[in-house]
Order: sequence, then C-alpha cells, then structure tokens
Amino acid sequence: MSASLVQNTEICSENSLINEKHILFVLTENENKTLPFHQFLQTKLDRTKSEYKDLNKSPITLDLPNGSIVSFVALSAELNTFQRHTLLRKAIKPLLDEQPNSIAICVFGDDDTRKAHACAAYYVTTANAAELTNHKKDNKTNTLTNITIYGYETNHGYGNINARVAGNTLCRQLTITPPNELTPTIYRKKIATLAQTHGWQHEEFDMPTLKKMGAGAFYAVGQGSEPLDAAIVHLSYTPKNAEKHIAIVGKGICFDTGGHNLKPAKYMQGMHEDMNGSAVALGILLAASQMQLPIKLDCWLAIAQNHISPNAYKQNDVVTALNGMSIEIVHTDAEGRMVLADTLTLASRLKPDVIMDFATLTGSMITALGDRMSGVIANRQELACKAVKAGAAAAERIVAFPYDEDFDADLDSDIADIKQCTLEGDGDHILAARFLGKFIENDIAWLHIDLSSAKRKGGLGAIQSDTNGFGVGFGLSMLTSLLEE
Repeated sequence: MSASLVQNTEICSENSLINEKHILFVLTENENKTLPFHQFLQTKLDRTKSEYKDLNKSPITLDLPNGSIVSFVALSAELNTFQRHTLLRKAIKPLLDEQPNSIAICVFGDDDTRKAHACAAYYVTTANAAELTNHKKDNKTNTLTNITIYGYETNHGYGNINARVAGNTLCRQLTITPPNELTPTIYRKKIATLAQTHGWQHEEFDMPTLKKMGAGAFYAVGQGSEPLDAAIVHLSYTPKNAEKHIAIVGKGICFDTGGHNLKPAKYMQGMHEDMNGSAVALGILLAASQMQLPIKLDCWLAIAQNHISPNAYKQNDVVTALNGMSIEIVHTDAEGRMVLADTLTLASRLKPDVIMDFATLTGSMITALGDRMSGVIANRQELACKAVKAGAAAAERIVAFPYDEDFDADLDSDIADIKQCTLEGDGDHILAARFLGKFIENDIAWLHIDLSSAKRKGGLGAIQSDTNGFGVGFGLSMLTSLLEE
C-alpha cells in the first residue's frame, strides 16, 4: 500500500478542506444542497444538462477556483459492492492521475452508510495508488502518503483493508513482471525471500525429486525447459489458534508457448501472465497472514514453463501421475491441468478441510463468461454456492458451473486411464475440472477457480490496471466464510 497514514474526522466543510488539493466526495442518492462546493457542482450539472441522480451512474470531476480538483460520486443503496467499487474507481482515477501526495475522502449519509463508503473508498484509492512494475526510462511517480477521511471516525483502523491491498498488489506485481525477469529459477528465489520475510514454512520439490516421487504429470511439462528449474513449492502459515486447515493451490506457468502445439503469435502474447494463479495464491497467503486469520494455510505453487524442445512432451505420449493414473497426452497446450494434477495430489495428502485451486486454465471459460467474471467448479454443491456468495461480498463476481460425472465419457482413453483433454474443446472448462478431480485423494472438498477475468482492458471493479489481481479478495472472502461454518 502506498498511503501509510489515515486520519479520521467528523468535520467536512469548505473551511476544513481549504488545504486539500485532491478531494473525493462520496455522496448518497439524496441530494444535499448544503454540501461543500455544491454551487460548483450544480453549475457543472447545469452546463452538461445533467441531474444530481446521474452521479449514481457517472462521476463528475471539476476544478475549483483555488486550484483544487474534486470528484463527486453518488452511491445509491440499490448498488451492489461491485457496482460501488466500479463507480469509485472511475471517480478516483482523475485524482490519482495527477499522482498526488495527499487525498481527502469525504463521506455522507447515516452511520452505517458512511462506514461502508469510507472503507470502500479507502480500498479503491489505496489499491490504485500502489506502485507496479514499470520499465519506462521516464517513469516518474509520486507516492500517495496521506489519506484524510472526513465524515467517518473509527478506532479500529483499516488493517484488514491494507492486508487485502498488499495481497492484491503482490499478485499484480508478480503477474506483470516480464518473463525474462520471472523464470522459474527467479520466481522460486522470490518466493523463498517472501517466506523468510513473513515467517512461512518453505519447501521445494524440484525436478529430480518429482521424478523420483513419480510425479509424471508435472515432470512431463517441466522436462521441455533448459535448465530443468521447474518445481512444486510448498508454503505454510500455521497460527497457534488455527480453527481450520485450508490448502490453496496456484498454477505458475511462467511462460506458455503451447509446447509442440505451438501457439500463434496472437495467443502467445501475454503468456508470461499464465502464472497468475500462483500469484493469486501468494496474495491470499500474504493477506491472510497480515490479517492473522486463525487458519492453517498450505500454499502449493506449481511453477514451470511450457517450452518447445527435443525433450518436451508431445501428443500421444502416455505419462503416469503421482497418484498412479496414466494420462494420454492429447494437446501440449493443456499443460496447466498437468502441473496442477500432481500438485493437487500433494495438497490432498495433508488432508485439509478444503482445497481451493486458482488457475488461468481454459480459453473455454473465457468463451463462456468473457473477462468480466470468473468461473468456479466444485465437487460439493454447497461449496460452489458459498463461492458465488463470497464473490459477491468481495466485489469479484463468480459464476458456478456443473461437475457432473457424465462428462467423464469424453476423457475415456483406449490406452491410458484418462485423456488429458479433447481436441474439440467443447466444454473444456468442465472437462478440465473433471480431469483435475481425479487427482484429489481422501475425498477432500475442493473448489476450482478458472480465472477468466484475470485481465481486462481498462480495469475491472475496484482496480483500474488491466491485470487486476482478481481472486485475492474472493479468496479472502472464502476463508472468512469457511471460518464462520
């Protein structure tokens, strides 16, 4: 988080704002004509032939005579959290574009409304003020160091919001890192540093170890790279007061060429972000640690690259996974389910209460949903329902898909226990889940999140960067929901 200081006051007047140069007004649907700077707002509304109620759809930004810039947005009670975050993002963007050192947030309404609006505005502001990787030589940024909130005072602080911002920022920073700066070797070193910094237990299963263990599904993907630096990394956060044991699994393909089934240039562009699932898992782990949630978290990261080489796996190969199942390879660009298969087996052997895996897994899910929301599939119907509710609460929208066993017929193989996928691709997001479910041992409750909304041009919800860190807020919401059981 960029802004480290938050001040709270109950006073919001033109006099109290006289030294503020960047101001966000978060209003209710009911017009208040005693609002500071109301006369300037009304002049802008009249000039643009707009009405106050239009602020509930489109924020207005204007310059004051003293040189300050002010954004006005109205949030009606009918809006859901995603809609509120979206409007707040649009309202705060003109202010943040000027890279201010300080921002004032003014909230109005009854006590509950002001609390909700203050927390939402603080989250959206700090998340979008976070500094991300940028290699432009003329990149110059000022750091937002102070946020003053008028209209809502609290003694509880914004610690949980700061934790979510830290997790989301880590996720985005890792995901947008260029592939030459985040090879599996470099990524593993970064993770080791994070583990040491935050006191997480850390172990690695490297390629020789995985080969000896019989993790043939993961090894098949990793063997195409030089050096053989792929690995499954296991991190653990174990508070003394843990009430639940949850495993989070992330797909960490640092670059995906498609292998022998080489992607065309259009679809290979951006494939350094195919490790987004692992970044989401790390973001959740970081935020949960900072929030000191009473949950034992096992974080499993399947880190590899999908390269083309004489040693790379190919169509019609048959490999044997860690759980003993033989897999017929049908398409080398379906590498994500291969590395996740053995990783899920390892995760399930520690018998957590629930496993959640995060992956930018299938184009089929993007076809089904677009890039505005992500899909989940679970081996327990109640877990899928809980996920949809948790997504709504976190303003990261989730849609549940079926997990019916008749889909297995499409994965029948003549020479192996299961096919990796089909060449037709119909319903591949469901077939991928049916495939992955075969590698979970001990009948563990499992939720699969296919991150079709990991990247959306122009931003999504609270976040204005294209790569948006979707999944961190949802994952934290799921952990909270599971704690309440």
